[in-house]
Amino acid sequence: MLSASMVQAQVAVPSAQDSVIALPKPPEAPKAHWYDKISLRGYVQIRYNRLLETNSGLKTDYDRSVGDNGGFIIRRARLVFSGNVHERVYIYIQPDLASTPSGSSTIHFAQLRDAYFDLSLDKKKEYRLRVGQSKVPYGFENMQSSQNRLTQDRNDALNSALPNERDLGVMFYWAPEHIRKRFSELANSRLKGSGDYGVFGLGIYNGQTANRSEANNNQHVVARVSYPFAFKNGQIVEPGVQAYTGLYTVTADQLSSSAIKGGNFTDQRVAASLVLYPQPFGFQAEYNVGKGPEFDPATNSIQSKSLQGGYAQAMYAFKIGEQNFIPFVKTQYFDGGKKAETDARSSLVYETEIGLEWQPIPSFEFATQYTITDRTTKDGRNLNNRQHGQLLRLQAQFNF
Repeated sequence: MLSASMVQAQVAVPSAQDSVIALPKPPEAPKAHWYDKISLRGYVQIRYNRLLETNSGLKTDYDRSVGDNGGFIIRRARLVFSGNVHERVYIYIQPDLASTPSGSSTIHFAQLRDAYFDLSLDKKKEYRLRVGQSKVPYGFENMQSSQNRLTQDRNDALNSALPNERDLGVMFYWAPEHIRKRFSELANSRLKGSGDYGVFGLGIYNGQTANRSEANNNQHVVARVSYPFAFKNGQIVEPGVQAYTGLYTVTADQLSSSAIKGGNFTDQRVAASLVLYPQPFGFQAEYNVGKGPEFDPATNSIQSKSLQGGYAQAMYAFKIGEQNFIPFVKTQYFDGGKKAETDARSSLVYETEIGLEWQPIPSFEFATQYTITDRTTKDGRNLNNRQHGQLLRLQAQFNF
């Protein structure tokens, strides 16, 4: 018979070291790749402008398919590469694959539209520096994406300040975190917002407009204040004011003949904006005044002259089933020089647009508008070119 001491001797007592069970190592987090941080989206617009046309001699610089010898055109083919490559750094690069150089009969060139970097100065990203080529914060419709805009072209009055809406420089933007979220929510195809350009914006930029080299030793300065007020009934109203100043150089390649002199001209404007977002009724209006280069037919020269003009637009958003509809009417007026056109072309514009945007599915929109226009332009090639008429314009837009 075994004694208690013998049984105790035969039982193995585990040591403290043996009692620890080795656990498997946790899997390593997958390494982040650059393409995981970058998203790709875009849109394509295809137009036809010749239906119900009453004057084939009517032309515009904004859409070269309007008028005689015009046909189908890919107006825009945009790709947007964007993303947060760091918690404080956001990138945005947008080429357009359907650009046409001025005076060229060859179409569908690739051209840079945006290439900028947002550097957040605080963790909430309320204070930002935007460095690179981007939209200049002047005018609500100028900053509104063509993907969201109702009318096929921007108004002459404010867009003549910034053809292509962009330039190369540095912008500072500030907006509280909850207002940045509101700006983001408004920037869609239903509410037609302009995007997040801050409650307050201040910037310095070259001033020769996008994709053109600086031509003088003076940079433009721009400032803007805008705030989207939200009411208890859900309606949002956004008033804004903006202004810029600088020197614009009319370069030799913009002149129709050697008899006309270019040079540096004062380029200053101030504008007021008011937007009532379509819920369901909407209203949008802007007006600007200022001074800039303008062709003078009496002296066959370019002079610094006063300019003024703006637009007003009413719209109504409604749904039938899952399909979105927005009928609209817009009227515009502009009297002044277009600094980026030949000889800083003098322009007098009266125009009314009546149209409808239909979006049956998120990836497709179809817009039609009837345009009634009266345009008088004056430059070194034509001292008094008045064209007026009507036309029906169609546009198919594909979003992806």
